Amino acid sequence: MTDRRDAGRTDESETITIDAVPVPVMGYNASAGTPEIAATNDAFDATFDAASTGTSVGDWLRRNRAVDESAIATACDQLAAGNAIDMEIGIRTGDAERRPVRLRSAGRSSDDDTSDGADGGDAVDGYVLITELKPTSADPVEFDRVASVITHDLRNPLDVAKAHLRAARETGETDHFDQVEGAHDRMERIIRDALTLARGDRAIDVSENVAIDAVASDAWTTVETESASLEVAEDLPRLDADPDRLQRLFENLFRNAVEHGSTNPASHAQQDAVEHGSTSPELACDEPVRVRVESADRGFLVADDGPGIPADERERVFEPGYSSTNAGGTGLGLTIVERIAHAHDWTVSVAEGARGGAAFEFRPITDDD
Repeated sequence: MTDRRDAGRTDESETITIDAVPVPVMGYNASAGTPEIAATNDAFDATFDAASTGTSVGDWLRRNRAVDESAIATACDQLAAGNAIDMEIGIRTGDAERRPVRLRSAGRSSDDDTSDGADGGDAVDGYVLITELKPTSADPVEFDRVASVITHDLRNPLDVAKAHLRAARETGETDHFDQVEGAHDRMERIIRDALTLARGDRAIDVSENVAIDAVASDAWTTVETESASLEVAEDLPRLDADPDRLQRLFENLFRNAVEHGSTNPASHAQQDAVEHGSTSPELACDEPVRVRVESADRGFLVADDGPGIPADERERVFEPGYSSTNAGGTGLGLTIVERIAHAHDWTVSVAEGARGGAAFEFRPITDDD
């Protein structure tokens, strides 16, 4: 599979039939602006669910449980633009569980000008090789990042508890015990978050026809929402889900909305001023955040009217430690949201909400996609 645009890869006189390639190969056509499957080899057909000619690459990835919507969009955009790709993504191979694979462009054969369409013929703009990656017990880079967040965030409440216990002994004032209790609650949250990440997909026990509105309402009662308000739409769908993990997803989203988007952009300036010793009254803000859960394309979204998330940071919000700058967060909350969504075979994306805040959208992937 040589390409005239990359003559250094293989001699131009060499013709390779994709069925001779031992790994799955997908030929695609991007002439319509959206990459569509134009040819597949025997290894592809034996490994994945059948893909008919004309199926969009994005729809095929979703059908095979590729739940990283941003990675799907990136792959399709690059192929449509005629660019090469070399990326990792989790997809389902046959009836097996989702596993990581590598998608790598292989160009097209310079001699693929046959009219029988065996290799896609002139309709093939390029090929993608799909190589299954060996699973590892843990990603050392991610493990180190999570461990760093846990170590940092546990140390802070532990120091707070020690300081107030010492003050209680010296002064006898019982108010210090409230601070100790709060520090212990925060440490418990951090430990719970770490355990959720460690359990991964094994924490999912799916029940049929779960009422999203009821789970969201129950989750709201477990979060310290201060003066924030929740609105739950009446047309929310019922989905197959693990009710406990789904409630955890809502709890983390609600807590994120209250702690990071608690009022409006002035609230962050106010917090910074307090940390630096300023108490300027013009920074005060009494507008509580409003949170809404509503239906969205067979799924649901959670939106707030806080300051939102800058566009250039939305791809990082699910990384461990992203929110650790907030004194009330664990730095793992949104990471867990993403993990729970992926374990349910849901896509998750974040955008600007209709009221200017952040909107997290969840959409189940079905075989009809």
